[in-house]
Amino acid sequence: MLVSRLHAAGDVRLHDEPDPTGEGTLVEVTSVGICGSDLHWFTEGGIGDAVPAKPLVLGHEMAGVIRGGADDGVRVAIDPAIPCHHCEPCLDGYPNLCLNIVFAGHGATDGGLRQFMSWPADRLHRLPDAVSDDDGAMLEPLGVALHAYDHAHVRLASTVAVVGCGPIGLLLIQLALRGGATQVLAAEPLPHRMAVAARLGAVPIEAEAAADVVFEVSGSPAAVEAALRVAKPGARVVLVGIPDGDTTTFSASIARRKGLTLVLARRMGEVYPRAIALAAQKLVDLGSLVSDTFPLTAVSDALGTAAARTGLKVVVHPNG
Repeated sequence: MLVSRLHAAGDVRLHDEPDPTGEGTLVEVTSVGICGSDLHWFTEGGIGDAVPAKPLVLGHEMAGVIRGGADDGVRVAIDPAIPCHHCEPCLDGYPNLCLNIVFAGHGATDGGLRQFMSWPADRLHRLPDAVSDDDGAMLEPLGVALHAYDHAHVRLASTVAVVGCGPIGLLLIQLALRGGATQVLAAEPLPHRMAVAARLGAVPIEAEAAADVVFEVSGSPAAVEAALRVAKPGARVVLVGIPDGDTTTFSASIARRKGLTLVLARRMGEVYPRAIALAAQKLVDLGSLVSDTFPLTAVSDALGTAAARTGLKVVVHPNG
C-alpha cells in the first residue's frame, strides 16, 4: 500500500509498505482532512514537547470502508483516539485527557494518510447514507467543536463570539446558532473565511461588542487578546486554538478585572454519535467547508495548500 510519512519538518515522503495485519479491523481509508495540528507537525516537526518517535503518518480526521469480515463494505468514521478506560481521567469521565491515550497521527501511532489502516472496531462509527466520506472525515473537527461548545455552557438567547473562522470556528458558529444564540459575532483576518462566517449567519465584531461566551479558535496571542476584549464581565472564554511555539500571552489585567473564566478545550470526549446525528439530519453544513481535495500522491501539495490558508478544509483521498 501507499503510505505518506513525515520524516522532519517539511519533509514528507511516499513509501510502498505492506498492508497492515494483526489485531484490529482493516479499513480502506477514503478521506482524510488536514488539521491545524497536522500543520504544526509539518511546519515545526512536532507539537509543543511532542515529537515523532519515528517517521510518522499524519492525519486524524478520517473516514473509510471496512474490508473483510462480517462488516465488509460498511462505511465508517474513524475515531482517532483510543483511551485506556482505566486511568483516573478515564474513570472520571474524561477520556480525552487519558494518561495513556493512543492517538492517530501523533507520537508513535500512525494516522490516516495511507491507503489502509488497522483500527479497533469500537472506535469505528457506521456512517449513514446521508453522510458522505468527506463529511465523515469532517466529523472529527465537528466533534472538537461540540466538545468546546459543551465547555462553554451557552445559555439560550446569549451573544456568542467566535475569534478565528477556520473550519472549527465555522462549525462553532453553526452550533451556536442551532443552540439558541440570538447573535453570533465573528472575527477573522482572512476575507474569504469571514465571508463564509457571514453566509452562515455571523456578524463582524465591532469595537463596542460584548459577548456572553467567546470561543478562541486561532491559537495566536492576538486572537486570545481579541477574545478577552470582546468578552462581557463574568463571561466564559473557551480557548480551542493551539499556539505556535507552545506559548500564548494575554493581558492579565483584562481577564482579571472582568472576572473571566478561561477554559481550555482538548480534543473531544465521546461525541461521535452526536456529530453523526447532526450531520445526518443536515443540522450542520459540512460539505461546503471542504475547499480542496488531493490524492495521496500529492500530499505535500495538500499540506502546503492547507498551510497557505487560501481555502477552508483540505481533504486527501488516499485511494483515489
